[in-house]
Amino acid sequence: MVDPVLGNWLDAHAHGLDLGSDDPESVLPQLARSGALRTGIGREDGGSGGTLADAVETVAAIARHSVTAAFVFWGQRAFIEYLLHSPNVRLRERLLPELLDGTLAGATGLSNAMKFLSGIESLQVRGAEGAEGWSLEGRLHWVTNLRKQRFVVAAAIESEAGGKPFIMAIPSTADGLRRSDDLQLMGLQSSNTAALDFDRVELSRDWLLHHDARQFLPSVRPGFLGLQCGLSIGLARRSLEEVQRHLEGTRSVLNDEYHEQRQRLESVVGDLEAGLLDGRFLTQAASLFRLRIALAQSVSSAVQLELQASGGKAFLSEHGSGFARRWRESAFIPIVTPSLVQLQAELQRQARESAA
Repeated sequence: MVDPVLGNWLDAHAHGLDLGSDDPESVLPQLARSGALRTGIGREDGGSGGTLADAVETVAAIARHSVTAAFVFWGQRAFIEYLLHSPNVRLRERLLPELLDGTLAGATGLSNAMKFLSGIESLQVRGAEGAEGWSLEGRLHWVTNLRKQRFVVAAAIESEAGGKPFIMAIPSTADGLRRSDDLQLMGLQSSNTAALDFDRVELSRDWLLHHDARQFLPSVRPGFLGLQCGLSIGLARRSLEEVQRHLEGTRSVLNDEYHEQRQRLESVVGDLEAGLLDGRFLTQAASLFRLRIALAQSVSSAVQLELQASGGKAFLSEHGSGFARRWRESAFIPIVTPSLVQLQAELQRQARESAA
């Protein structure tokens, strides 16, 4: 459950946030005001306590109302997770209060890096080291939660000198950093999703999140993907709730399918949260990939079942706007990085290597 005030706001604005008619700058302050961003963060760091699994459930609870808002939440909360894992204590102490109260937006920027970790893609930003830090060049093509007022983005940097790739936090105020206009998306338009260009961006070592990307990325991947899975969980749950509302009369024929989908979904959620709590995904990434794929499949099945349960009403603008939004949101789930195709390709590669 989310704070009732936040839930009512999300319900009132979900359609506008999806299509971009509502101000994208309004989302993060609403999330912060509810205290949702503090879930799963120790009290000593300004959080409200709980676990990463609790944070996943918070993402899911928000996605039940609006995947756009949940996508923003994921970007913010994932960046916070990077800070919590960074050895740069001074940077954490400086940025975390503003990230938690929503005055500073945090963007993950590590989608490219996660693909790099699996050998799918090369890093898109390069860094030349100098006496005081690095000069950065390159482009990040798709980053969410780049709030126009103020943001900080995490990125993996390829060392031009041939050293280890490293992770930097880059503030929006850095000279040479340019944010594009918002990308024109089919939905989730008020998510502050844009591209970033780096033109001789000079940053000191104060902004270093970790000196070794190959060491850091596996440690934060469970949080990155686990929190992302909350998008699927919340959307699938909401569609199944809508199915339940229609299980009467001739629609009762869908009852068995509804119960099967609901049981299957919660079984996968249980496996995901258990793995996040016991740490198995740190060494068993393939298990996490399979759960992400299974949850995306649950979304597809649930939205299809909602259509069947709703019947022709779902195709009428007057009655079906909520369903139409969930349909668009469900189309995003398979392609959010790492996409299902990328995950399946990585699982196949691992299987071939194991068989060799």
